Order: sequence, then C-alpha cells, then structure tokens
Amino acid sequence: MIDLAALTSLCAVDTHGSVVAAADALGYTPSAVSQQVKRLEKQTGVPLLERVGRGVMLTDHGRHLVDAGVRLLTDLERVEAGLHRRAGAVAGHLRVTAFSTAMRGLVAPVVRDLRDQHPDLTLTLTEREPWDTVDLVASGQSDLGVVHRWGDVPISIPEHLEATVVAHDVADVVVHVDHPLAARPTLTPRDLVDEDWIATPDGTICRQWLTRMYAGTGRLPRIAHTAMEFDSHLALVRAGLGIALVPRLGRQPLGEELVGVPAHDPEPTRDVIAVHRRSMADSPAVRAVLNALGG
Repeated sequence: MIDLAALTSLCAVDTHGSVVAAADALGYTPSAVSQQVKRLEKQTGVPLLERVGRGVMLTDHGRHLVDAGVRLLTDLERVEAGLHRRAGAVAGHLRVTAFSTAMRGLVAPVVRDLRDQHPDLTLTLTEREPWDTVDLVASGQSDLGVVHRWGDVPISIPEHLEATVVAHDVADVVVHVDHPLAARPTLTPRDLVDEDWIATPDGTICRQWLTRMYAGTGRLPRIAHTAMEFDSHLALVRAGLGIALVPRLGRQPLGEELVGVPAHDPEPTRDVIAVHRRSMADSPAVRAVLNALGG
C-alpha cells in the first residue's frame, strides 16, 4: 500500500524543485523528506528520483506516480470534505493565508468568534503577498487564501481554485494635515503629478495600480521612498516625506497629523477575494471561514 504522507512529499519535491524546498514547504527536515521518498521507492519497487548535478529530478516512474498521486490526493480531499459536510462537522485544521491589511482588518477580528463557535476547528494563520498566497493554495500548502485585485490589475487564479469576493476596499490619498491638498474634497491623478510618493516596491499589485492611476496624464508617479508596509507609509507621510495611497482596510487611525482625501477618476478600489481548492468546496470548515469573512 502506498504511503500517502510519502506521496505528498514526492509531490512537494516535484512542485518545489528540490528536497530542501519541499521540506521547507511541508515543515519537515530534508532528511525526513528523503526518507519518505526512499520508503515510497521501497513500497513501489521502482526508482522515483534521480540525481542531476546537486539536485534531483523525477524519473519516468516518479512522474507517473506524481501525476496519478495528485489526482488521488485531490479525490481524498474531496471525500474528506464531503464526509464533514454529511456530519455537519466544522472541525479539523485549516491553514489560512492572507495579505497584511486583510490579516489586520478582516481575518484577525473574526478568529476568536470562529474558535468560540467551533471549538473543534483549528486555524493556522500566515501572512503573505497575494501572488504567493495563490501559489500556496494551488499547490496544497494552504487551504484558504485571502488576496486582493485592484481595478483592472489582474491576478491569475488557476482553474482548480474557487474564488469568492468577501469584501470591497477603497484607498485614500494620505497627506500631512499641513499639505496644500489636505483641504481638497477629492483628488484626481492630474492633481498629484508633481507630488512625491511613498509606495510599495516595484512589482507589487499596489504599485502597479498606482502606476495605472496615472494613465492619461502623460506622467508616471514620482516615487520618493519605498516601503512594503502601509504603517511605514503613514509614518513617512507623518514625517513630511511625501504622500501615499493607503487602503482603508486594516489601516491604523490617521490621528491629527494626517488626512485621507478620497480619489476619483479613477477611484482606487479593490476586491478582497478568498480562494480555496474546488476539492474543498463541501468543507464546512471552509464555508464557516468564508461566512465569517463576509463571503
């Protein structure tokens, strides 16, 4: 009989490209993953990995087993979800991954109620960027992910994942109270072409949205400072070092020194989306978390 835990390890090696990366994703040591693969080779009687330089790659037998094994593990996940649905049991261990402002403003506020209502449900929370979150859920390393989609900035969601919009969020242009724009009722990108911005790093979804806001102005946003966390953006605006586009979800109070001015043309809005594997669609635990998040 094929060991399912060992099969999971072999699939992880294929997904992540090495024993070390698979071990890191699964929370095992590299030696434990190697031992599981060797046990699988002993059970099947065929070689599953072969060394290539300093790394490893699947043999033809290994590729066949992984292709069939992924379908098997998906079917087992679907069976387990169906059993829980039949029993009406909100139970088990659910791994939830979310971006930082959703973790603060959406996930954290509902966790205590979820635990109180469903004492047999255990949640493990991890904070990651949206693209990483989609990959983690798609590869089975997380069970439910919370990501965001700004306007027409796309985020690719594989077909075997199901997406549910759980919230809508709006960002304001945050300026120092002494800034000339602080008294304006609204702002457009043309009002902001000569401003210094505090922005997230190049390549992030929020940075892409800020750049697209400037379409039609003939200019690009002038990035003065870069910081990953919006709390850092607020601190830098408070210090008079520029302005920032900061979502309302999970935002700390602006206090007396900062003003959030609504923007339009376009209005910076984003959908907050929960994703999970379709094989977990019948899971009462997944449904309970989606309901708590607003989906």
